[in-house]
Amino acid sequence: MAICNDRVVIITGAGGGLGAAHAKVFAAEGASVVVNDINEAAAQKVVDEITAAGGKAVVNTSDITNYDDSLNAVKQAIDTFGDLHIVLNNAGVNRDRMFASMTEAEWDTIMAVHLKGHFCITSHAVHYWRGKSKEGKPVDARIINTTSGAGLQGSIGQSNYAAAKAGIAALTLNQGAELARYGITANAVAPAARTNMTTAVEAMATRMAKPDDGSFDFWAPENVSSLLVWLGSSESAHVTGCVFEAEGGKISLADGWRKGPEVDKGARWEPAEVGEAVKTLMAEAVPAQKVYGS
Repeated sequence: MAICNDRVVIITGAGGGLGAAHAKVFAAEGASVVVNDINEAAAQKVVDEITAAGGKAVVNTSDITNYDDSLNAVKQAIDTFGDLHIVLNNAGVNRDRMFASMTEAEWDTIMAVHLKGHFCITSHAVHYWRGKSKEGKPVDARIINTTSGAGLQGSIGQSNYAAAKAGIAALTLNQGAELARYGITANAVAPAARTNMTTAVEAMATRMAKPDDGSFDFWAPENVSSLLVWLGSSESAHVTGCVFEAEGGKISLADGWRKGPEVDKGARWEPAEVGEAVKTLMAEAVPAQKVYGS
């Protein structure tokens, strides 16, 4: 049974890679899909594949980093399909460089596409959903954000990307806490799959290549899409403020930042005393996962 029948979803960066896979799986599960990508030809190709398979989809080329233009994606969803239920923020780019060599432009590009890109369309969608809620109309809406293992534990050579993805994880927690009153859930997924960004690196392209023997394609992006489609369905209304990781046949729930060991002097610490206190805390703490690449 299709679990997203009559649901309408905007998927950003859906012209290829993970976004295209998400769009096709959502459509196969009955959703009407707004395929957002600044590459119109790439988005049209995805739409053509969806419609050829009997699904419903349209192209949208709104710039997700432009607040005013991103409103057009929300308007198009409502004008074309009559409503909007899901915003899936997927679009992303990489500008990898070691921190000591990183340029301002490389930093700003990542923050614009990832962090601001997760804000713009979602903000307009939330205004729409909040308006419906205040009118007494039922709202069963979903925000699905895309974070990364780099944001959850860091990644050598990707300080800009890691910082943006960590920001997205924190944003998701806030959205989940703030928006439940309007019938909106917010969750994030850190995917590991074969995408345009991973295949650009020869070593990763080789490691993630589709097997020739017909065995399970561990790195297929559709493996991740299944979780996102469920999160977009009405079945997930009880799940919010969560960060999942997905790769292959594995789904895990991230155990986020939480208060760890504590020492309390009951008075102000003298600077010279702090070292011993920190030594005690570090001896009792659960070691953090290592930064990727370290």
